[in-house]
Amino acid sequence: MIRKIEIGLVLVVALLAGGCLRGTPSPRSPIHPNPNMDTQPKYTPQAASAFFYDGASMRPVVEGTVARGELREDTALYEGRDEAGEYVLTIPASAEVDLERGRERYEIYCTPCHASNGNGKGVLWERAQIDSRDLREQRLIDMPDGQIFDTVTNGLGLMQGYRYPIPAKDRWAIIAHVRVLQQGTN
Repeated sequence: MIRKIEIGLVLVVALLAGGCLRGTPSPRSPIHPNPNMDTQPKYTPQAASAFFYDGASMRPVVEGTVARGELREDTALYEGRDEAGEYVLTIPASAEVDLERGRERYEIYCTPCHASNGNGKGVLWERAQIDSRDLREQRLIDMPDGQIFDTVTNGLGLMQGYRYPIPAKDRWAIIAHVRVLQQGTN
C-alpha cells in the first residue's frame, strides 16, 4: 500500500515539474509555428512595422470605441455640464469631494501661478512678472462651479488644460478648495 502511494506521489511531482519547464522546445505545427510564449514575436513601443501600411507598430484608437472603465456617462462629473448643456452651479455629489486632497492638488498644480492664497502672485509672478488670475475676485466667486471645472479641464488664455494630469474627481476637489480660499477661511 505504501509503495502505491510513493509511486503516485512520484508521478504527480513528475507531471507538475514537466509543466513548469520554460523555454523548452515544443513541436512545431503549420498552425502555430512558434508556440513557445517566452520567445514569441512582439513589437516594442514606437517600433517600425512592415506589416501595417503606415509603418507604425502602435495603432490608433478605433473611432467610436471606449476603453473598459472609461465610459463617461455622468456629464456633470466629467464635463461640468447638466443634460441641457448648461454649467452645473455646484459640485456634483458624484464627485465625492475630499477637501484635503483638493488642497494638496491645488498646492501641486495651481500654486505656481495662483499662489497658496489664490491672489495670482505665485512663482510665475515673482520670477517673470506674468500676471495670473486672482481667484478671489468677485467675478470668479459668482461663476458656476461647472464653468471653473471647464476652465481647469480645458485651460483658458495662458492657462493650460489639466484634463490628463488631474483626474476629474481631483479637479472637483481643487474647485472645493478654491471655494474655501474665496471665503477667506484658509
